[in-house]
Order: sequence, then structure tokens, then C-alpha cells
Amino acid sequence: MPELPEVEVTRLSFADRITGARIAHLHLGKPLRWPLGAETGLLVGQRIHAVRRRGKYLLLDLDQGVLLLHLGMSGSLNFAPVQPQAGVHDHMDLETDRGVLRLHDPRRFGAVVWSAAETVDPARKLLGGLGVEPLGEDFEPRTFHAQLRQRRAPIKQVLLAGDVVVGVGNIYASEALFHAGIRPTTRASRLSAPRVQRLHTAIRQVLRRALQQGGSSLRDFVSASGQSGYFQVETAVYGRAGLPCRVCGQLVRSMVQGQRSTFYCATCQKP
Repeated sequence: MPELPEVEVTRLSFADRITGARIAHLHLGKPLRWPLGAETGLLVGQRIHAVRRRGKYLLLDLDQGVLLLHLGMSGSLNFAPVQPQAGVHDHMDLETDRGVLRLHDPRRFGAVVWSAAETVDPARKLLGGLGVEPLGEDFEPRTFHAQLRQRRAPIKQVLLAGDVVVGVGNIYASEALFHAGIRPTTRASRLSAPRVQRLHTAIRQVLRRALQQGGSSLRDFVSASGQSGYFQVETAVYGRAGLPCRVCGQLVRSMVQGQRSTFYCATCQKP
């Protein structure tokens, strides 16, 4: 699944090129996770003023309202002056006077949703429960610790829930917990302030490094300009079960938490 770094890399790869463009046509293919919420003709003639990100959502600010895009489990965007004929897995073509933004989504868990404003449904429903941005100023260690003290679930699952801090997906949660020396199964409420400080630092460092590397291309992720990510080649634990830990040499282990694969080093990461 594209996580925060992949979504941000996608945004950066086309935001400048599409900002200021005027929409000529919106073509939607097979139904996605949620309906558009408006007639496609409503978007025609509107100008795109900015492309922002909130968690794993991309937000296109229009003359009237906002268009929310979500990449789902396997989606990707491509922006080009001209697109080839749409294939079976191409479910959105947003045609503008500067090019065509196409959503390719084989599993159709993505979404294209229009909302009159962020403060009303459906945007309010989709974005209202999201936690703070991990790379923003509001992600503050003391507040983070206070929120974790209220959670009895394992810290890995709390990170993935997204209502405390948003966008720290499976890959980067595993990596951040390794660099912080915290076992993924540790109850969030048991973490001391110093350990939460280390986790806070690790989350920021891992996400920033992933952005520098263009995200992770575990399957077929590419940015909107067709570039792959390379963070996956340097992961410390994610996807390395049975291989030596890069720090201590013990074998990296894996387990399933909340139907997601978790990778960790039992020597470097303490309960």
C-alpha cells in the first residue's frame, strides 16, 4: 500500500505542473471505493489552485470545493501531456489544459471524491479522525506520550491506526520501532517518556529518509512522473525475516499483527 512518503512523493512529482490548470473533462471508469459525490460536469471549467496532502489523501483545491484522491492498496497517479488509451485498470482521467492526470488502480480500493469543503461531508468524514502529521510542528513528543499513555494496544497497531499520528504505515512503523529499540508488541501505555522521545525522533528520521529515496517500490509504485522509489533496499528489518540484523547479526523475525506483517529484531528491540 502506498504510505505517506509515497503519497508525498507523488504529490511533489506533479503538483507544480498541474497547479493553475483548468479542468476540461473528468472521465471515471469502473466504480472505486466511494462515489464521486457530484456530477462530473461540476468540475469542468474549474481551476486547480493547489495540490495538498493530508495523511494518505491528496487534495486538489478547486474554484468550488476540493477533490480528494486516495491511492488505495495498489494505486498510482501519472501526469502527462497526453495519455495512451485507458487500460482495464485505469479508472480516472482528469483532463486539463496542461495535461491528463490518470489514476491506475488494479484493486480499485482507491477513491476520487469531491466535497464542497473540508469542513463538510464527505471530506469531514474522511479526514476528521486523522491524527497529526508526523513531519509537522504539531507532532510534539510530550503530547505524543500523553496520547500513548491512554492506549493499551501494542505500539505498532497504535501507529497504524492513524488517529494519534497519521501516515506511519506498515513499512515505516516497523523501521521506526527498530531504530527506537522498541518491540512492536509493547503496550503503548507502558512506554516511558524517554522511549517515546526516541520513537518520535525515529519516525521523523525514517520518513524523511524515505522521502529522500523516493519512497518504497515494493511492487509497482512509481511517482506521477514514472520514477520508482529506493527506500526498500536499505530497510533495517522490513522484509528481511531470516536475514541477519544489520546491527547485532541476529536473525530478523517476523509475525502477524492485526493482519499485517511485522518485522523486528528480538535483540535490538526491547519489550
